[in-house]
Amino acid sequence: MEDDVQQEFLAEFKEKRLGGWQILQLTAGTGLAVYAVWAGVIMPGFRRVPLKLQVPYMPASRSQVCNVMTLLKGRSGGIADLGSGDGRIVLEACRRGFSPAVGYELNPWLVRLSCFHAWRAGFHRSVSYRREDLWKVDLSTYKNITVFLAPSVLSLLQKKLLSELPEDALIVAGRFPFREWTACKVEGEGVDRAWAYHVRELRERCQSKSEDLSNQTR
Repeated sequence: MEDDVQQEFLAEFKEKRLGGWQILQLTAGTGLAVYAVWAGVIMPGFRRVPLKLQVPYMPASRSQVCNVMTLLKGRSGGIADLGSGDGRIVLEACRRGFSPAVGYELNPWLVRLSCFHAWRAGFHRSVSYRREDLWKVDLSTYKNITVFLAPSVLSLLQKKLLSELPEDALIVAGRFPFREWTACKVEGEGVDRAWAYHVRELRERCQSKSEDLSNQTR
């Protein structure tokens, strides 16, 4: 019954020709909705954050989450999602046995939204969402890291990850890869693609490059 009503409404909407005033109302309403989302959900996370570190909130798709989990298959231990957004990566990781499963997010509204999703799924006692600056978080206890961040942030994050993570840690990036690193495995296509990086391999490559540069300068 509800579907029939929706179809009738859409058919009537298509048959009508919108006048200038109606178009103006529709445009204004859409603009207000977009502004409400920006002011209430996105903007709070940008306050006091340098421009180059600002990352607009874009929820991960089901395919992206699936690709990340495929790259993490067979692994265990703690996982941290840096810039966790609405928390879906952390929640899915918890479902698959990762513990502790922690999300770090500056935006207070997204932290609340994450907690709500976890509560609704019955995992609110098994996951943790923290409103903390990821640059100040100690990552040395995590063997699994996931990041859905902009390239400008990823390039700055490399040094922190290599200096803090344990030797057997795995880093999984979604949506954008680490430009200066070579992935050990890639999953998915297009915007849903995810890249995996072994910390041990990254450190070995960095050491090899340093030794090559040292030999060249002698």
